[in-house]
Amino acid sequence: MRATITLGRIAGVRVGVHWSVLLIFALIAAGLAAERLPDAYPGRSWALYTLVGLVTAAVFFASLLAHELAHAVEARRRGVGVDGITLWLLGGATRLRAEAPDPGSELRIAGVGPLVSLVLGGLFAALTWLLDATSASGPLVEASAWLAAINILLGVFNAIPAAPLDGGRLLRAFLWWRTGDRLRAARGAAGAGRVFGWVLVALGLWGFLTTGVFGPLWLALVGWFLVLAATAEGRQAHLRETVSGVPVGSAMTADPVTVPTTLPAGRLRDDPSYGDRHRAFPVTDEEGRAVGLVTREQAATGDATVAEVMRPLSETRISHPDEPLSELLPRLEPTPEDRVVVLDDDRPVGVLTPVDVQRAVQNLMTSHSGPHR
Repeated sequence: MRATITLGRIAGVRVGVHWSVLLIFALIAAGLAAERLPDAYPGRSWALYTLVGLVTAAVFFASLLAHELAHAVEARRRGVGVDGITLWLLGGATRLRAEAPDPGSELRIAGVGPLVSLVLGGLFAALTWLLDATSASGPLVEASAWLAAINILLGVFNAIPAAPLDGGRLLRAFLWWRTGDRLRAARGAAGAGRVFGWVLVALGLWGFLTTGVFGPLWLALVGWFLVLAATAEGRQAHLRETVSGVPVGSAMTADPVTVPTTLPAGRLRDDPSYGDRHRAFPVTDEEGRAVGLVTREQAATGDATVAEVMRPLSETRISHPDEPLSELLPRLEPTPEDRVVVLDDDRPVGVLTPVDVQRAVQNLMTSHSGPHR
C-alpha cells in the first residue's frame, strides 16, 4: 500500500496517507454529525454537530497513527528498519524492512500496537467520565465516548489471532517459538487468517440477508479483505520457503545501467543509450557510489537534474548480493514498479524486481522437477 500524500516524519518514521482515507474520514464525520450526535443530544446547532464530527474523525485517525507508530518505534528498538507508515481505508500499515530476528521481538513488535489502542481507549473513557462530571457539552461527551469505544474495539479486534492482524503476528511468534520454524509459523497464522476472514464474510452476508440492511455488508467486506491479505501472506511464506538458501545475487539483474547525479533528468526519456527496456536507474556520485534511484516517470523535461528528482538512497530499498532472498521478500512489494538496489561496497551491482523473483522461482521449480522420461 503506497501513500498518495506524504505528511512528513514523526519520530523519524515517514508517514503517508492513501487517498482512501478521505472516504472513510467523510463517512465517519458524516455518520457522527448527521446521526449519532443528533440522536444522542438533539436540539443543538448543525454547525456544532459538524465541527465535533470532523474533529472526532481527525482524532480517530491520530489514534490509528499512534497505533502504527508504536509498531514502528518498537521495531526500531529491536533492530528492524522501518520504511514508513501508510494510513488507508481499513486502518494503517507499517512497512518493515526485515523480519523480526526472533520470536520475542516478533511478539513485542506485534503486541505493542493493540496495547496502545487499549490504553487510548481507557484514556478516552476517563475523559468521557470527566467531561460528563463537569457538565460539558453533550456532543463532546458523546464524541469522547465514541473514541473510547472505537479504540478499545480496535485493540481487541487487532489482537484476534489471525493474519494479517496484529494477533496473527502474535500467533506467528508463538508458533515460531514452539516449532522453531518461522516459515511454518507464518503458514499457520495465514491459515487462521483465512478461516477468520471467511467467518466474517459469512456473518456479514447472513446479517444482510436476514435484516435487509446494508450495515452487515461492511463486516463481509472486512472479512473478504482479511481472506485476500491472509492468502497473500500464505503465498509469500510458500515463496520464501521455495527460495530458501538462494542469495539475492543469484536472482538480481546484474550490472545495471546507472546515471550520474548531474545528468539532466529529461535525457532518461530522450537519450536512446539508456535503453527503452529500463524503467529505473541507480544514481551514482562522482566516485561511483550509489546515492539514490530514479525512474523514467520521475524524469523531468526541463532543467532539473537527476539529483533533484531522484528518490534518495535513504528512501530506497537496498540489499547485498549475499543476503538470503527469503529475507528480502517481505520488503519487496508485489508490484512491477518496486525495485531493490543491490550494493557491494556502496556501489550498485544489481537491481531486483518482482519479475526477477518470479524468474528465479521458475528456474528453481524447473531444476527441481528434473528431466521427464
